[in-house]
Amino acid sequence: MNRYTTFKQLGDGTYGSVLLARSNETGELVAIKRMKRKFYSWDECLNLREVKSLKKLNHVNVVKLKEVVRENDYLYFVFEYMKENLYQLMKEREDKMFSENEIRNILFQVLSGLAFVHKHGYFHRDMKPENLLCMGPELVKIADFGLAREIRSQPPYTDYVSTRWYRAPEVLLKSSSYSSPIDIWAVGCIMAELYTLRPLFPGNSEVDEIFKICQVLGTLKKSDWPEGIILATSINFRFPKFAPMSLRALIPNASDEAVALMKSMLQWDPLKRPSAAQALRSPYFHVGQALGAPLSHSDQHKAQERMPEEAAEPRALSLCKADLDCSRALHGPLQQTSLPQENVDPGGLTEGQQEPLSLVKIQTRLGFQRGAENCASGTRAGRRRWGQTSFKSVDSWGDGDDADTGVSISKKPTIASVKSRTGAGPRYLKRLLFQAFRVADQHRRLEAEPSGLQHSVC
Repeated sequence: MNRYTTFKQLGDGTYGSVLLARSNETGELVAIKRMKRKFYSWDECLNLREVKSLKKLNHVNVVKLKEVVRENDYLYFVFEYMKENLYQLMKEREDKMFSENEIRNILFQVLSGLAFVHKHGYFHRDMKPENLLCMGPELVKIADFGLAREIRSQPPYTDYVSTRWYRAPEVLLKSSSYSSPIDIWAVGCIMAELYTLRPLFPGNSEVDEIFKICQVLGTLKKSDWPEGIILATSINFRFPKFAPMSLRALIPNASDEAVALMKSMLQWDPLKRPSAAQALRSPYFHVGQALGAPLSHSDQHKAQERMPEEAAEPRALSLCKADLDCSRALHGPLQQTSLPQENVDPGGLTEGQQEPLSLVKIQTRLGFQRGAENCASGTRAGRRRWGQTSFKSVDSWGDGDDADTGVSISKKPTIASVKSRTGAGPRYLKRLLFQAFRVADQHRRLEAEPSGLQHSVC
């Protein structure tokens, strides 16, 4: 740990203390968590849930574990530094409420990080404001995965997980088979607290916590959550009698969409709560507001550097599957390309769309490669013989070059075929006749040679 210079203690918990430090190599500020128990082997360290989970979770809204150090049998976690946690941020506000836009952005980031965690097979089990690290209301990250469990792991789980005020009913009623919906319940409690700067269910014991929940949601009915009645009966608990209160009355500064989202996350039945991904699709987040973590100055600079390069090199768009298949044969392995499936006019280009790049243009620039005739379309696009020249892609005959009109020398044009073109002007007919004579002359010269050219050009 001599590579870091420590300054002060940021916090102290049951399992470890957190110190503010600076890297002597890079000068970067970091937060170092020093575990209180000793670890006598690396196997013990690597089996810790916090290490196992954070090794797999790399997301902008999940705190980044930079390094794990074991020194003198003590274990140190080196994390990226965050200024404060959400509880401290709320405490600083005192009576100055967050705007709904600020709350929406905070919740969007919390749910985005949680959706990522759940998608990768973990649930947090200790979601609370103290475990949400912030750099102001603009950037929020989920931290402290010490109680995290894998969703696929086998119950029973311990009944003491999250802090009591954010603990879900199934945990309070001693269920041993809870899962990721307990995190959603905690987010619902945090959301209400962001609007009021007061905890929604501030129980001073587990029984009082259920009492506070019943005061707001009303007495649990069997039709709402049958398993909850069974759990309560198994521990000889009887729900107090309360009529439900209106969240609108409790949180008057919340919009209708915010109240609807809170109600969905604070359902008695865990199966009726939305997943984090479903919550992100709520109308509450669809208001045209820019949401998510802000770009750092370096990311903005990189994005600005990429923009001119992308603008200077427009990509050609092919609407033809055969063109796509053959171009893969010509260019070699390509990355998977998404072709437009909807709103495509087969008769022409849509507004703002670039002209498709035909295979003829690709072939004239790159030449022909052996084996391209085996492309998926079945056309012999990559191999030709004498007398089978390709057509140039031009808008009109007048734009073509006289030296290469694309007429095949293996088939002479007839006067009848020339006359059959209706609307052809004198200049057009004169040019075709001239080319026909040239081709016939070349054909005679080839026949006059003692050994005809029969080899192929690839």
